Amino acid sequence: MKPNIGKAILGGFVGTVLLTLMTQFVAPMMTGQKMDMAARLSDMTGTGRFMGMMMHLFTGSVVFALIYTFILFRFLPGAPWIKGLLCGVIFWLGLEIAMMPMVGGGFFSSQIGGMKVVLAALIAHLVYGAALGSIAGAPEVRQS
Repeated sequence: MKPNIGKAILGGFVGTVLLTLMTQFVAPMMTGQKMDMAARLSDMTGTGRFMGMMMHLFTGSVVFALIYTFILFRFLPGAPWIKGLLCGVIFWLGLEIAMMPMVGGGFFSSQIGGMKVVLAALIAHLVYGAALGSIAGAPEVRQS
């Protein structure tokens, strides 16, 4: 099977845009605060808000889409959209266990709102994964 990299990157981009919109507009209704990863990334790297957003978009659109396509797709069960949901959970765990402590949010967002923030981030990552998996679809079978 040959993965379609273009569809995976498109799925990652759509998923990242949806995740970003959710963290900017839906999460504040759930948590009482914005979950602004671009600002956190820019604070962490000292590069400014624009570069923080570019890092966020690149990571979701390219890096995570390719990890899904070349590594996770073959191991996760179910249809592509289900694989995408499971991938979203894996990326969410990585965020809460590794990334949030690095950007000052604490383990499982304990320093920035705890459970409300954790659940909002999980929902946003499920939306990301569903978009990624649905758009990327299954790899094409090579005709021999």
